[in-house]
Amino acid sequence: MGLPEGFVIDPTPLPGRALFSQDWRDVAFMHWRVDPSVVAPHLPVGTWPDTFDGDTFVALVPFEMRSAAVLGSSGVPYFGDFLETNVRLYSVDDAGRHGVVFASAETSRFLIALVARAAVGVRYTWSRQRATVSGAHRTWSTRRRWPQRGLRCDIGIDVGEPLARPSELATFLTARWGLHTRWGGRTWWMPNYHEPWALYDASLTRLDDELVAGAGLTVTGPPDVPVMFSPGVHTVFGAPVLLRSSS
Repeated sequence: MGLPEGFVIDPTPLPGRALFSQDWRDVAFMHWRVDPSVVAPHLPVGTWPDTFDGDTFVALVPFEMRSAAVLGSSGVPYFGDFLETNVRLYSVDDAGRHGVVFASAETSRFLIALVARAAVGVRYTWSRQRATVSGAHRTWSTRRRWPQRGLRCDIGIDVGEPLARPSELATFLTARWGLHTRWGGRTWWMPNYHEPWALYDASLTRLDDELVAGAGLTVTGPPDVPVMFSPGVHTVFGAPVLLRSSS
């Protein structure tokens, strides 16, 4: 059991030119184990729930986006810096590519939500968000504006010590070198590249969330996987690749 056969742990450089680049900063990872049959209806055609020891996962991931840029440009002023909170799922396709699917993605920039939905099919939403840092303590708050106005999420963690050797499960959940998305009636794989995450353990101090349920998923209680934190990575995305038999 453990990591799936052929799982790629180390990042692979993009085969072509980078379309987008961005920094992900102050990232928290909260996960719940769920039955794959619960997640399957939420994934694009041609992909399946990725599993670890028979379970798949729903993740709640708040972070700060910095210096988002297109085609090698410098970071876009104002629109390139924002807070984001994702509800993400774990997917795999027939080519053995292990990725993520965004069930929802909060952004504090309305234009970003519209462009991302239109350009790559990611289910971005517009929210009022706030983050604070006080020593080892981090908080994130979200209030949804559009769509499903009113959904809320409040998260607090205390950052602990670095993980000298991440577990196989931590690697499974964070070594993800692309995303699957549905756009134009077809399913696409969008590769990305970044250095391996520097991961820290973390303890949850507050969690009051409606985003996971708002995405049509049900979890109960606190995360049942140890919470993780990372100072962040710089990442680049390559050109989308069409999945065969994805119509």
